[in-house]
Amino acid sequence: MNNLKLKKALLVFLLLPAYMGTAQIEEGLFLQNVNARKVEKLDGLWQVIVDPLENGYYNHRYQPRDDGYFKNSKMKSPSDLIEYDFDTDLELMVPGDWNTQSDKLYYYEGTVWYKRDFDYLPEEGQRVYVHFAGVNYEARVYLNGEYLGKHTGGFTSFMFEITDIVREKDNFLVVKVDNTRKREGIPTVNTDWWNYGGITRSVQLVSVPRKHIVDYNVSLSKVSKGTIEGWVKVSSAGEEERVKLTIPELSISQSFALNSQGVAQFRIKADPRLWSPSYPKRYEVQFTFFSDSIEDQIGFRKIETRGDKILLNGKEIFLKGISIHEEAPFKTGRVTSREECITLLNWAKELGCNFIRLAHYPHSEQMVQEAERMGLMVWSEIPVYWTIQYDNKYTYTLAEQQLTEMISRDRNRAGIVLWSIANETPVSFMRNDFLKKLAKKARELDDGRLITAALDTHSGDQGVRVIDDPLGEIVDVIGINNYCGWYSQETKSCAAIRWKNSYGKPVIVSEFGAGALQGYHGNANERWTEEYQDAVYNYNIEMLKNMDFLGGVSPWILMDFRSPRRHLKKIQKDFNRKGLISEQGRKKKAFYTLQSYYNKG
Repeated sequence: MNNLKLKKALLVFLLLPAYMGTAQIEEGLFLQNVNARKVEKLDGLWQVIVDPLENGYYNHRYQPRDDGYFKNSKMKSPSDLIEYDFDTDLELMVPGDWNTQSDKLYYYEGTVWYKRDFDYLPEEGQRVYVHFAGVNYEARVYLNGEYLGKHTGGFTSFMFEITDIVREKDNFLVVKVDNTRKREGIPTVNTDWWNYGGITRSVQLVSVPRKHIVDYNVSLSKVSKGTIEGWVKVSSAGEEERVKLTIPELSISQSFALNSQGVAQFRIKADPRLWSPSYPKRYEVQFTFFSDSIEDQIGFRKIETRGDKILLNGKEIFLKGISIHEEAPFKTGRVTSREECITLLNWAKELGCNFIRLAHYPHSEQMVQEAERMGLMVWSEIPVYWTIQYDNKYTYTLAEQQLTEMISRDRNRAGIVLWSIANETPVSFMRNDFLKKLAKKARELDDGRLITAALDTHSGDQGVRVIDDPLGEIVDVIGINNYCGWYSQETKSCAAIRWKNSYGKPVIVSEFGAGALQGYHGNANERWTEEYQDAVYNYNIEMLKNMDFLGGVSPWILMDFRSPRRHLKKIQKDFNRKGLISEQGRKKKAFYTLQSYYNKG
């Protein structure tokens, strides 16, 4: 692959604008429901260069600036500045992680440059964007040598406009992907899941008319019975221009005036059949603005709390759940396909679940959509995890950005009932202030769901476990992680635990469980056996019966998943073994114990 086009692309690798100075976050573009637009996928094999020494930035004579230009030069990628010539035969599949595609990259953290050639015939009067559904962790994007921008965060989507850069022939898209963990990052350096690097979700070219629909929100009104309300935003609106909303099954076809910011708000009398796990009804919703039209499948439901109970559509509901990592069944690595999502969700349904906790970061859009279609309520969270830098303003900005991107992408998904802002964060004044601001931001962005977080608890008098984390005042539903029988206490003692809830709010036991190697058997006192894990489940299920304020459960976890903290050679082999199902898809004894508990409820 030593042709002239590849040489030019590789020269760009070595002459790209560097990241100098303090950390920054660039404000990105956003289009709602990208998959319903006119798209062309750039998935498949991409050429790559592994660059642990960051030669792509620093091996040249001219220092680049943050704005993308080189000092002493008016050019962004002047190929005449330096001569480099090297070949690469390494290719990686997109979407995908590099860790499971190459043995040499299994533990790799650092920079990998991705390159994809493509032709594209833009239509007259259209705007074109390149959309990334997920890149872990930091991405810097270039098209035909032009710097488009960067994005920080491994689990939310981003995009850049390329209307004036893309051409009919010989385009080359270059992405610098860096999955280096950073102390100030979200998540931080210490986690319990694999730091899969790469372009882990789909890449698409998105084409929309010059005047197009940008974003919208449609939901059941919280304050007005029998009413659907929301808003729609367009790219630009002139005087007296209008946008049309159509919901055929509800006999709705109305147009609404746009204000000077291109936004129209609406409130319409309607009586939709409400979405629920037993009847996951969704309606075809269509917006039309000039030549642009976009369709979505939207469900209508109401989620709220009353005292220590969770109510769905005005009726008390118990959330029978399981936690899930975005780990691919059978082959492991990051989930990359709709089929893999459906496999995981079908296992949850077989378990008897009406609820899933998507841990510990936003999962793919297709995962959320398939869960909603199958009638599964969803807990969706950002990776504010363990000991992040709560006193760092940049860290908070990153957390708020990821929260905003998660909510913006999925605000029309009725299946999502809980936004989670944190998991197992040690109590401190700075942490409390940090999370209080995040909760406030979440409610500003979306007041149609409940706010939660997984909190720590402590032992009180006479062995009572106490729920009194100050964050309990802020959230609507309290999550607690409790590993009785695994990290503390004997299994038999778990059944007798009593709890004190200081807040009168519903509690979800968001994690409990134990590790077991599938197929390894022994007595119930022998750790790592299926029998030990099963005993932990049995005694913890007895404990749940002591919690009058219990609103749901999501034990840890559906399937074994890779973790760099798990090194026992004969048992773990880089896997967290708390799954009810092995990575090969084989169920353990505790799967059926939890299934029985859910089926009786």
